[in-house]
Amino acid sequence: MLQDLLYKVSLLKLVGDTTIAINQLAIDSRVVTKGTCFIALRGTTADGHAFIDKAIELGAVAIVCEQMPAQLVQGIAYIQVVNSGEAAGFMAHNFYGEPSARIKLVGVTGTNGKTTIATLLWKLFSALGYTCGLISTIRNQVGNEVLSATHTTPDAISINALLQKMADAGCTMVFMECSSHAIHQHRISGLQFAGGLFSNISHDHLDYHHSFDEYIAVKKSWFSSLPSTAFAISNADDKRGAVMLQNTIAKKYYYSLKTLADFKGKILDNSLQGLHMTINEVEVYFRLIGEFNAYNLLAIYAAAICLGEEKDIVLQVMSSLDGAEGRFEYQVSPQQKIMGIVDYAHTPDALLNVLATIKKLRQGNEQVITVVGCGGNRDKTKRPVMAEVACEYSDRVILTSDNPRNEDPLSILQDMQAGVNAAAKKKVIAIADRKEAIKTAVSLAQQQDIILIAGKGHEKYQEIAGQKFDFDDKQVLNEMFELLEK
Repeated sequence: MLQDLLYKVSLLKLVGDTTIAINQLAIDSRVVTKGTCFIALRGTTADGHAFIDKAIELGAVAIVCEQMPAQLVQGIAYIQVVNSGEAAGFMAHNFYGEPSARIKLVGVTGTNGKTTIATLLWKLFSALGYTCGLISTIRNQVGNEVLSATHTTPDAISINALLQKMADAGCTMVFMECSSHAIHQHRISGLQFAGGLFSNISHDHLDYHHSFDEYIAVKKSWFSSLPSTAFAISNADDKRGAVMLQNTIAKKYYYSLKTLADFKGKILDNSLQGLHMTINEVEVYFRLIGEFNAYNLLAIYAAAICLGEEKDIVLQVMSSLDGAEGRFEYQVSPQQKIMGIVDYAHTPDALLNVLATIKKLRQGNEQVITVVGCGGNRDKTKRPVMAEVACEYSDRVILTSDNPRNEDPLSILQDMQAGVNAAAKKKVIAIADRKEAIKTAVSLAQQQDIILIAGKGHEKYQEIAGQKFDFDDKQVLNEMFELLEK
């Protein structure tokens, strides 16, 4: 019944009968059928209010909106709300039977590390014997059933439908990435979180958020909304780590490699064989590589303890975990022993972390050859910085296309080249064709050199002029290695 779906929604005005049955919620007028409640959202490219008439024509019996239409249709229920996005979150949660109340839902936010932390938590708790759900950039997973993912965090209706599917399948733990877009657009409003984790924050998504301060405030607002029954875990080594939890009433915990914290780590050895470190003074060997993964491991350990698990068993299981797809995945050419690393690093900070890790792994005079691009129709301010970071930590740099989307790839490359100083220009090549760029990197590599292919990681496509074409960095790299060995 419509009135039941409005529980906790901030209402301004009601017109019509709210005792009617609702068969479906929709934010896209194209999927409206008879008995639907259509929620008009104001998006970045379209305003759902413009499609109210179409939704009614297709069978909508109720309309949720921020602004009432000039003409009201007889027999249709109209609900004016403060924020349609927030209303969609609460209504979806109510429509699907409050699924997040039937599970323990843990959210992960931050610029870098969200996918790895969420995936590692799913792997850890699955290994501990739980049936788990995962909502991430790479995939959505219900137990062992893998579902494709189109967004880091889906829309409110899709999230709640997915959580209901997970709860019905017996999932008791669900781990979800919470992007800044999702928080700002209220896609996670209404959900009941058992806990939240913050990894780090650096410049990203400034094409969407008006400023870095706004980006920080959006992330922080989610922690401020957590209940007192939840836990909030933050990275004490990030300079905004304490700020994130400033206003939360959840139980606060911190993890760190550099300062005193509830969950303290120390790296003893970092090599291609993995990490040897202490966590709260217990020595452990991990398969994952790099300082950034040391932080990820501390985050999942902290979450596991906050969720009531035994520390010795947790560390034992963690020692056998491998990482998320497209996150520092590497392969070595059979004869030349050239190492190729594929990583999703698409922000200056993430690229710096990966290249700093590679620098520490170098054992001699190996060249580091970096292939990197920047996405089109996204934050332009990071383009020259990405190139600058690549030049600083690499012997050779090949600037190339990432997902140019609807932008001219050559224009994106020009933006990146602005970050290349005069001294670095001699080691930089610009090749718009990504496959050709990877081929060139392999041809330039000598025995035991290291090639980093950054920016796309797990993605199996390249988006050019609004179309998606099959493209897999790992597959292309492997093809080039095979050609090299012939």
